[in-house]
Amino acid sequence: MFKMAKKWNEAGNAFCQAATIHLQLQVKHQAASSYVDAATSYKKSDPEKAISCLQRAIEIYIDMGKFTQAAKHHMSVAEVYENELVDLDKAIENYTKAADYYKGEESTSAANKCSLKVAQYSAQQENYDKACQIYEEVAESAMDNSLLKYSAKDYFFKAALCHMCVDNQNAQIAISKYEEKFPAFSDSREYKLLEKLIAAGEDQNADEFADAVKQYDSISRLDQWHTTILLRIKKAIAGDSDLK
Repeated sequence: MFKMAKKWNEAGNAFCQAATIHLQLQVKHQAASSYVDAATSYKKSDPEKAISCLQRAIEIYIDMGKFTQAAKHHMSVAEVYENELVDLDKAIENYTKAADYYKGEESTSAANKCSLKVAQYSAQQENYDKACQIYEEVAESAMDNSLLKYSAKDYFFKAALCHMCVDNQNAQIAISKYEEKFPAFSDSREYKLLEKLIAAGEDQNADEFADAVKQYDSISRLDQWHTTILLRIKKAIAGDSDLK
């Protein structure tokens, strides 16, 4: 009734009371479900309370050995930190836990989805080594799946960009390894772009770099993540050029 009246805080409180009663009656599954319902209501009014309820639900699911459910709700916690509270460290922490539980349950696709979120935000926070490692692992995993094989080039591309943020020479070495592991990568537009970007980096030519990105973007639209990382690389090139 509270939900129907859009009284989200009151609805959350009621579901929490229901969860407490279920725990007293040793009906753990129902208790966990009530905490999840409480979290859904609290998300509308109090994200911190929503997280607290989800964490209670996770504890119960872990105690019951239901690790897939625990992983699912770690993802939900991560999404609250990601969207409502904008705390990327906490989002990374919960996506990592979700990925670990999914891996333990052999849910590779779900685990990779969470790991890619960790890589995305790690790169944004300039933890490029961690981002590279994850992108490379997911790319190699995709190579073994006929349905996902094509996506491997996208992950190798992201890994290469992260390498470029650190060192141009390391990026070249990494790209050569990707080409050996996944020959089709060398025929992709992403590979051709990387060649141009590395050449621009060696020449310390920020204009040449920008032109290559612009040409690629006119054919394959770059998203916000790519734009952010590419801008960092360009600024580093321009800075080196200025110093020279």
